[in-house]
Amino acid sequence: MRLVRHLSIQRARRIALAAQGFTDPVPKGPVTVRAFRRALDRMTILQLDSVNVVCRSHFLPMYARLGPYDRDKLDQWIWRSGENLEYLSHEASITKMELQPLLRERMTQRRWKGADELAQREPEYVASVIEQVDQLGPLSISDLQNKGDRTGPWWGMSKGKVCLELSYVRGALAIHERTKTFLIVYDLTHRVVRPEIYDLPDPDPSEANKQMLMLGAKSLGVGTDRDIADYFRLKMPVARPLIAELVEEGLLEPVSVQGWSETAYLHPEAKAPRSVNARALLSPFDPVVWFRPRAERLFDFHYRIEIYVPEPKRIYGYYVLPFLLGEEIVGRVDLKADRKAGQLLARGVFGEEGIDQADVAPALAKTLMEMAEWLGLDGVTVAKKGNLARAVKACV
Repeated sequence: MRLVRHLSIQRARRIALAAQGFTDPVPKGPVTVRAFRRALDRMTILQLDSVNVVCRSHFLPMYARLGPYDRDKLDQWIWRSGENLEYLSHEASITKMELQPLLRERMTQRRWKGADELAQREPEYVASVIEQVDQLGPLSISDLQNKGDRTGPWWGMSKGKVCLELSYVRGALAIHERTKTFLIVYDLTHRVVRPEIYDLPDPDPSEANKQMLMLGAKSLGVGTDRDIADYFRLKMPVARPLIAELVEEGLLEPVSVQGWSETAYLHPEAKAPRSVNARALLSPFDPVVWFRPRAERLFDFHYRIEIYVPEPKRIYGYYVLPFLLGEEIVGRVDLKADRKAGQLLARGVFGEEGIDQADVAPALAKTLMEMAEWLGLDGVTVAKKGNLARAVKACV
């Protein structure tokens, strides 16, 4: 019988945070492309989201790991360097372009019923949209000659936008870049993906999925099969037997983690530092917290995004960022950048049960003031809502 190592919950947290880059040194000077590259290597996936309450969501995980940097420089590297690719690796996300072959199988899957029906009903129109991209070069929906009317329940999309998105999901088009307003610019896939990658043969689907599972496990450090499968959004009936194969091949080590009812799996490159001295506000789409069951198991932190919850029913607020201090999540803040007033608004400030407010409040206040400066705001305004608000307000 295989002996299974046991990890304390504290050790599991340190492994997880180290895997995500929170023990890497913060750049002392201006943040370079090399630092962006290192951070993305740790995360593997940088999730995108259009919400701009504080700033675009993809800026926040990099800021949490690297400190203040030039956001335009990050966007330039993401979409114009030829090193990266936007696709549905988790949700809409950035990965290294070298991973594109691993994602090809999901380009064949039918996941958008209404758009698929449109393509079956009007194949000539879909072909005409792709032809326009071919002839005119990279274009957005605003450049499309025949956008079409909104003819179905597609979140307000015109027919042209539906066809662009469908062609992107299916792999005929790829995302050339996003503008400053987050508008998507599409191009033919072979003009976006570098030739030495585009020309590679399609990998065996099982082998591709195993590689994605290993990449997810590496970025997690340690995780359950559900944690690992969720990283690239693989379904459990697909992931579970492949994880068993990876264990048999000696590529993942089964371990038990204190308080977890499920077996966990340790990546062979996982590091277990003696301590983690992180201090960061985390995006709701940061890999540390994006899979809510894992955040609860790992940090005893119950977290739900309340953007789509009616305001009277919200517990914490509209856009709430967890606060990581050391190796624990000790609080959360409902944040909004009021650009007109030049203030970072902390509309609700909450500490987790049992924290030492004398330690947490000054650290959180410092973090908020640093973020305000990075965002080009003049200061921080703390509202009265939340059990930590008064203490943080006194430190700002």
